[in-house]
Amino acid sequence: MNLSPLNRRRFERFKANKRGWWSLWLFLVLFVLSLGAELIANDKPLAVHFDGGWYFPALKRYPETTFGGEFPLEANYKSPYIQELLKAKDAWTLWAPIPFSYQSINYDLKVPAPAPPSSTNLLGTDDQGRDVLARVIYGFRVSVLFALTLTVLSSIIGVIAGALQGFYGGWVDLAGQRFLEIWSGLPVLYLLIILASFVQPNFWWLLGIMLLFSWMSLVDVVRAEFLRGRNLEYVRAARALGMQNGAIMFRHILPNAMVSTMTFLPFILTGAIGTLTALDFLGFGLPAGSPSLGELVAQGKSNLQAPWLGMSAFAVLAIMLSLLVFIGESARDAFDPRK
Repeated sequence: MNLSPLNRRRFERFKANKRGWWSLWLFLVLFVLSLGAELIANDKPLAVHFDGGWYFPALKRYPETTFGGEFPLEANYKSPYIQELLKAKDAWTLWAPIPFSYQSINYDLKVPAPAPPSSTNLLGTDDQGRDVLARVIYGFRVSVLFALTLTVLSSIIGVIAGALQGFYGGWVDLAGQRFLEIWSGLPVLYLLIILASFVQPNFWWLLGIMLLFSWMSLVDVVRAEFLRGRNLEYVRAARALGMQNGAIMFRHILPNAMVSTMTFLPFILTGAIGTLTALDFLGFGLPAGSPSLGELVAQGKSNLQAPWLGMSAFAVLAIMLSLLVFIGESARDAFDPRK
């Protein structure tokens, strides 16, 4: 990878901050593992060798008739009936390390749900008998993917809006600032709750609703950089040579403006995760049954006799947000022009 001398110094400065450097690696490891959640926590076998053929139930649905059953329904591989059919053909089965998905219920609990941690459910179960560890793994993935998508889309809109205001100035800047003052003064959380109550929220609906307000965080930073950069000598020279405004904005000024923008991205990411968790906690977030850290926090609040619920949610959120904050601090120091 060929880096310019400036970017190489930034990378070395980021790497020199050991807390941020190891936080980045730890977060990447956790995120990559969560992307393969179906291979870690699943109530279906990863692979089955049956009667000379290979089957992959974690990736594809197979009816009972595939394994000698009577009904054309999806096979329940934990049922004694299917297990007897597999044993009759000396089938070989590979299970995930955690034999539960985020929505599968443990019907063999020896105590009423929520059940405490055990060798079967390492972090216990919630009040519906679902494995907490499986829901934490899937919930971590949903939270990070949601926050990453929201951060990317918000950054695109915010950078474009700030670039237009800062580059053109005049009435464009004036109208944009008045709109931002009005729009940012709205009670965002209440509006999110109201909008979410009109429709059945899902991942994309919730993303669109939050995108209405999250794009404003970068506008002021980008606008200030463009206001400063539009009067520099190289910009005047490019305009004198007849270069189009769009090319000047995104080829010459934007790379310099992205330096300050990059330092804000991890903090926007943490804010998106926090907002999603708050909405899920209040019951206005993802659909019921979805793997949600906020819903796990709400269960911990409602089941004080089961402290493993609240402690699991708190630990995951604290670790995830702390890692992102440490990464953001290192990125801010690396891109700081004073250093």
